[in-house]
Amino acid sequence: MEYQTLTVAIDDKVAAVTLNRPDLRNAFNEHAIAELALAFDELGRNEQVRAIVLAANGPAFCAGADLNWMKKMAGYSHSENQQDAARLADMLRTIYLCPKPTVAKVQGDCYAGGMGLVAACDIVVASEVAHFCLSEVKLGLIPATISPYVIKAMGEQASRRYFLTAERFDAREAHRIGFAHEVVPAEALDATVAGIVKSLVTNSPNAVVQAKKLVREVVGQPVDDALLADTANRIAEIRASMEGREGVASFLEKRKPTWLN
Repeated sequence: MEYQTLTVAIDDKVAAVTLNRPDLRNAFNEHAIAELALAFDELGRNEQVRAIVLAANGPAFCAGADLNWMKKMAGYSHSENQQDAARLADMLRTIYLCPKPTVAKVQGDCYAGGMGLVAACDIVVASEVAHFCLSEVKLGLIPATISPYVIKAMGEQASRRYFLTAERFDAREAHRIGFAHEVVPAEALDATVAGIVKSLVTNSPNAVVQAKKLVREVVGQPVDDALLADTANRIAEIRASMEGREGVASFLEKRKPTWLN
């Protein structure tokens, strides 16, 4: 498919989804939202893809909502606003629930809804020149749709501050509060992401999918009999799986597992 607001390329089991509206600081509108949802849905079902990198062209990663789109929304009815917000929510959920591991490569400034895109990914690597901002309250708005992902990423306490103040903060602060996993010099960004992706694609494809699901479904659960039974069942099932058996066998036989062939 030919996309209008982004590019999608697959190379050696890795898909790169790149926001491609650099002149507009990669701000998104209804078309970008629809294309992102479609791209991550299709790549999540593509058996040739082991990992997905979300990147952007130009100096900014994503400035949030496109101003022309925001002007259009100003004239929407309550029902139209709900439908519009639901499409954004569905897109973010598609990224968050994508079965393939996702890596956000943040090369530049990331504001408002852009922070939602990043927070929905599994791993976040940022350039040290990037800045972040949850700017919604400056416009009389709130970061409602992105909040489930941003709060998970940076925690409640940091969210209290940055949701309310709309302060701009740098990549080091993003790392300190847990929003970014790694912060590196701009010239090291590509190599750092490539190293992480290499780790992802050399692991068992099924185990990576199940490990991602494990984190999502175990977090916040009480450590009770139901959780113990659930986790015991998960390990029993994956031990008996084809890749589970192959992984153990290849380790004991000191050879590469078949998924690396």
